Amino acid sequence: MKPAKFDYYSPQTLEETLNLLANYGDEGKVLAGGQSFIPILNMRMSEVDCLIDINNVKDLDFIEIEDDILKIGTLTRQRTLERSDLVYDKLPLLRETCEFIGHRQTRNRGTVGGSIVHADPSAELPLVFLILGGKVIIQSEMETRETELNDFFLTYLTTDMMPDELLTSIQVPILDIPKGYAFEEISRRHGDFALVSAVCLMDRNLSGEIIKLKLAIGGVDAIPFLANEEDLKPLIGSGLKEEIINEVAENILEMAEPDGDLHASSEYRMHIAKVLIKRVIKRAYLRAERNEVPI
Repeated sequence: MKPAKFDYYSPQTLEETLNLLANYGDEGKVLAGGQSFIPILNMRMSEVDCLIDINNVKDLDFIEIEDDILKIGTLTRQRTLERSDLVYDKLPLLRETCEFIGHRQTRNRGTVGGSIVHADPSAELPLVFLILGGKVIIQSEMETRETELNDFFLTYLTTDMMPDELLTSIQVPILDIPKGYAFEEISRRHGDFALVSAVCLMDRNLSGEIIKLKLAIGGVDAIPFLANEEDLKPLIGSGLKEEIINEVAENILEMAEPDGDLHASSEYRMHIAKVLIKRVIKRAYLRAERNEVPI
């Protein structure tokens, strides 16, 4: 199928882009990589009056560090993120996660900002930026604001952005990020959307006790799911004990409500979520061993 007719604009600057968004409002939609949006248009699951193609706005394509903050432009390709030496050095978890996103061909076109704005609860980048404490910078003609990702995702495929706003960058603090990390997902085939994914960050001391722990799960709720500190407490101050890991996995998923679909039932998603939680905790623990913190 082909999309319905629409007006097409290709702005060259951020100012021009924001002006178009202000003028068209709900009738205007932004095109970046198009890996999700173009199929939606082609299948006529959505129609637009105006398509604003930002691929020529080169100021939105960058990866840099400023004041211990890693800043990634919304137009940065996923493949660029994957191959960045700066990302590999400062956030190896992010580099490793990129390998799970679709295939190399889709990562060549898919953008970091596009994945965040699309807000698919099974997508890899929203989940990882969430656990890393990322913020998004959002601009309109009237203002620039920043929002924690924990507040940015509202529900399935929905964020708190207004029609005249554009996500311009993602920012991640690189100080005090736990050294142990792990990302895992299960999909029907490599490159498919994840049925469930899980990511863990962890520090341990020289005695083998866990001293810092963060965990997030994708595919079990309408938004990426960040485990609260209370549910993780049984593991803090302990080593890698199977019964405690099982307890934590149960606690984390107590409020989860995964949907069933033609790919997996809700019961199956819950089952593999528990499997992945245990797996990433164990992998992150082993990696944290190389960077043990004296206490």
